[in-house]
Amino acid sequence: MQELGCPDGRPELLALRALKLGDLLVAVPAIHALRRAFPQHRLVLAVPAWLEPVVDLVDGVDALLPTPGLDDPLPLERGRIDIAVNLHGSGPESRGLVDALGARVSIVHRVEELDGFAGGDAEAEQAPPAWRAELHERRRWVRLVGAYGVAGDPGEVRLRSAPAIPELEGATVLHVGAAYGSRLWPVARFAAVAEALAAEGHRVVFTGGAGERERALGVATAAGLAQERVLAGRLDLGRFAGVIQRARLVVSADTGAAHLASAYGTPSVVLFGPASPEQWGPPPGPHVVLTDARLRRGDVFAPDPDPALLAVTVDDVLAAAARVSR
Repeated sequence: MQELGCPDGRPELLALRALKLGDLLVAVPAIHALRRAFPQHRLVLAVPAWLEPVVDLVDGVDALLPTPGLDDPLPLERGRIDIAVNLHGSGPESRGLVDALGARVSIVHRVEELDGFAGGDAEAEQAPPAWRAELHERRRWVRLVGAYGVAGDPGEVRLRSAPAIPELEGATVLHVGAAYGSRLWPVARFAAVAEALAAEGHRVVFTGGAGERERALGVATAAGLAQERVLAGRLDLGRFAGVIQRARLVVSADTGAAHLASAYGTPSVVLFGPASPEQWGPPPGPHVVLTDARLRRGDVFAPDPDPALLAVTVDDVLAAAARVSR
């Protein structure tokens, strides 16, 4: 992966997606479509710098512009970017960053206070497409670029092969962390799943971020498994992707780990709480979604687990694991 640096003579296409791992991965089909449509452009992703090891796995991306959020303008001279794509959202903040680039072509959703178009089904010629809240995220971004003549496939989620750790190939991964409390399935339930899978012959390991290591250690201890199985906080993002790619099974809440399993076709059991699987769920493949939509509270930022997540039992997870694990 190149640093952005100076222009190299090619026209530049920049796509903004200043969010987390799972958010990047659901935009991959649109990124693939942009690469095919503009093969002569230098394709730049404006994403947080910590995502670089996974950006390296996305075919066709030439450079990364570290972008931790939307608070500051993108550090680019106006007019440098030929094609600017807002894969971040439909609000005035992200749209404002893209508009400020002064690109020849901007691929964006309609923002009524900026574009001056009323809502409704009728769209003026050349008007940006309206945001549709009900769409799956992969389909949303393929639809956006498609409105500008860029053909894509929402199922095109595949990444390049990630770095391998031979001794972890074929492990069963329990990803016990999540960014928000609303997605944290209880420690005791993860431990019961781990204990049962280990008894069936699975080589169980526990993943998560550095801040989730204590939680992962608690799950391992409660399951009666050695602390050496706790990988949380010990893997960089590239090697984490490699473990997911070669896993026998992944059990995770709706997090980046689940989206990596989708990208590699790794069998997975995905536990959904506040988010809807109709918008964020895995593509067709060896994946099972578990939730109870009737109980969904839907507050992503809540400190406690969503009732739709708590409705998922240990037996539910074990039954699903038996159906999909390889």
